[in-house]
Amino acid sequence: MHGFLDFLKWSLIERRRNPRRPDPNPGVFVRVAPEYVMPRAAPEQFTLTWVGHTSFLMQIGGLNILTDPMWSDRASPVRFAGPRRWVPPAVDFDRLPPIDAVLLSHDHYDHLDSDTVSRIAARYPAAKWYAPLGVAEFVRRREARDVAEHDWWDETAFGDIVITCVPAQHFSGRTLGKRNNTLWCGWTVRSASTSVFFAGDTALHPEFGRIAADCGPFDYAILPIGAYEPRWFMGSVHMNPEDCINAMRELDLGQRGRRLIMVAAHWGTFKLTDEPMNEPPQRMREVWRSAGRAAEDLRIMQHGESLKMW
Repeated sequence: MHGFLDFLKWSLIERRRNPRRPDPNPGVFVRVAPEYVMPRAAPEQFTLTWVGHTSFLMQIGGLNILTDPMWSDRASPVRFAGPRRWVPPAVDFDRLPPIDAVLLSHDHYDHLDSDTVSRIAARYPAAKWYAPLGVAEFVRRREARDVAEHDWWDETAFGDIVITCVPAQHFSGRTLGKRNNTLWCGWTVRSASTSVFFAGDTALHPEFGRIAADCGPFDYAILPIGAYEPRWFMGSVHMNPEDCINAMRELDLGQRGRRLIMVAAHWGTFKLTDEPMNEPPQRMREVWRSAGRAAEDLRIMQHGESLKMW
């Protein structure tokens, strides 16, 4: 982990020596019409729709699940400053299907948004919230009624699906004085027909193999590919595309011959680090091809795009 002095070194000294490479025009990120099922998909159907960043709408086992819901314009404690969205949320909030459950990975502003939590709690009061240790209080203060905290490897059934809280390598805290008082995690979601690994926000870590062995095999692995430069600062908390390839190799060990599709997340929505905003998907495709993996097993979605399996 790097502290505040390292952050100052990065932002005030290194950026003068190595200016950021230019970003593209935000118009390169296309927003397409989502194709999820209203109000719910059949239990044997599966859809996954990218809202942006690590926010997904997942339809699995007849349920509608949100991951890290974030509908605000800025990932910040204030509305006038902080990272601003490059692309609006690709699913209009008022057009969401009935939400049955919400999975939270940790408490950073780009993953846990106060206004969004309040909106979901008001619109869908019966929704079940799944949070890592220490995060439930934040959610309950915003009127969420049914909140469960989980430690790594805790498993629970919800309807016809099984949800497991799994390790990630990251950190937590919404202010400088309160770091790592709450947990961070990923989640696995399994129905009778589909199994998904949502890695949350993470660096490469030694538990991918165990996640595959204990919770796999998976049909989809949602892995973060962006916010990775400079590596000396970000390598301990965020994966880059090369790390994703190594994570996939570990996950492969638990697949037992089953096809695994990687879905890219954590890019193209908020400007958080130094790499150009359009570099992560380009680099991901390059290293995927160099690793000899099948092109059709990598899904880099457009904002709003829906994957469907049935």
